[in-house]
Amino acid sequence: MVDSLDNTFSNKQEWALILGGSSGLGLASAKKLASHGMNIIIMHRDRKSEMLKFDEEVELMKSWGVDVISFNMDITRVDKRTEAVAAISAHILPHGKIKTLIHSIARGNLKPLHGEVGTVLTNDDFKVTLEAMAISLYDWVRDVHQADLFAADARVISFTSEGNSRAWQNYAAVSAAKVALESISRSIALEYAPYGIRSNCVQAGVTDTPSFRMIPGHEDIKAHTLKRNPYQRLTTPEDVAAVVYLLCRDEASWINGAIIPVDGGERIS
Repeated sequence: MVDSLDNTFSNKQEWALILGGSSGLGLASAKKLASHGMNIIIMHRDRKSEMLKFDEEVELMKSWGVDVISFNMDITRVDKRTEAVAAISAHILPHGKIKTLIHSIARGNLKPLHGEVGTVLTNDDFKVTLEAMAISLYDWVRDVHQADLFAADARVISFTSEGNSRAWQNYAAVSAAKVALESISRSIALEYAPYGIRSNCVQAGVTDTPSFRMIPGHEDIKAHTLKRNPYQRLTTPEDVAAVVYLLCRDEASWINGAIIPVDGGERIS
């Protein structure tokens, strides 16, 4: 569900490029921005059996009068990224520009650090997780910038979690990726500022998404959070999407290099 439609971004030829936008925080952000008139590009990787629901969401967004295009591919591969950037350029140029790039890739290994051989994290597990959930942010920002696709006032937004500073069972690789993601986001905020790019991380509270449900023991985390959160509820994808929308508005142009908690105060208790 989204708020009543308005025209914050209408008729501006502005686009949101969402990496990992077929579910969870990425999809909620796409729908929120689309409801305010922003055109949408969704990069995702889904099986054919999962496409019906996604296609319905795409048609819903199109019914709001925005353009929506999507690419079902492995967006961590260099050749696929090159192919996608070229296709995006052909579709939106010369008049369209990417107003916001949202990093919502959830492709990490959730294994313990010790245990039986074959069940624990390996060096390669760490590398795959870091590549997908952190380094890919830089890869995409660099390539989109080199293709001259960013708007004059662009926003890069990444999703992090409280696992950036807390140790959770089976979360070591993802935790390392979140810390790396935040570091890369800060460096983008500094080094791409001369080109009009702002970069921030949104630290979402515990949110019941498909990626969250993959975490071993997620039901225990959920139960603990419901007691811990001052509002005694979980964060929703729509809570996070609302802040993404705020960060894309002109009034947020002076927010850069920040980690913004969106958790209802969960982290303070």
